[in-house]
Amino acid sequence: MKKILIANRGEIAVRVMRACRDMGIRTAAVYSECDRAALHVRFADEAWPVGPSAPRESYLRIDAIVDAARKAGADAVHPGYGFLAENEDFAAACRHAGLTFIGPTAEAITLMGSKTGARRVAMAAGVPVVPGTETALGDEVSDAAIALMADRIGYPIMVKAVAGGGGKGMRVVASAEGLSGAIRAARSEAAAAFGDSAIYLERRLLKPRHIEVQLLADEHGTVLACVERECSIQRRHQKVIEETPSPVVSPALRARLTAAAVAVATAAR
Repeated sequence: MKKILIANRGEIAVRVMRACRDMGIRTAAVYSECDRAALHVRFADEAWPVGPSAPRESYLRIDAIVDAARKAGADAVHPGYGFLAENEDFAAACRHAGLTFIGPTAEAITLMGSKTGARRVAMAAGVPVVPGTETALGDEVSDAAIALMADRIGYPIMVKAVAGGGGKGMRVVASAEGLSGAIRAARSEAAAAFGDSAIYLERRLLKPRHIEVQLLADEHGTVLACVERECSIQRRHQKVIEETPSPVVSPALRARLTAAAVAVATAAR
């Protein structure tokens, strides 16, 4: 790679540009009208406008980003985080334009973007999962049918949106009496936030730890696990503080966690 377009702004764009500069790779920035004089624009080797100030008309415009990459003569596109970073259509558009997308394949993003799909991948890879449902429960699935599933899983349970994240479309249910209300609330919130009202069920773990494992992978099938991140301090199911390494993960547990993460990533490729 000789030139990378960073399809983002702010701190993450500057961090990617610094890494590229250290590697001798030229960078191209994109900017909306209000970001014309932003740091990431001035830090890059070149910069290209992609639209008006509103992100939906600029940083979220797949066609504008791909067109900017073509004009810049970029070899690859780095999405940063947020905006189009987890958008399978963007990854596919980059591939179709002959650009290397620095991130997962469109197929992997689609698969892992569904929580039920991700559960199935983990199970196929032999990785243990929390008891729950493996298929999406759309609006056509009745509350009565879901109640039977909940009884089999056992209370307390979580009613969770299949799509999206950030704690949206998630409800805790302590007993059967609260299930129908939780289903309606979770579906409504999921539809508003992600355009998808599908839900699934998962056993509620009491006093769990939220541990994430970061991965690096290349197009040749190599997958490397980095040190885990402790993300258990949350508010409304959203992370407040992340710490690495986790103060409660032993070397033996770390080995098991990272091995499981690599297995899932390998299965999702």
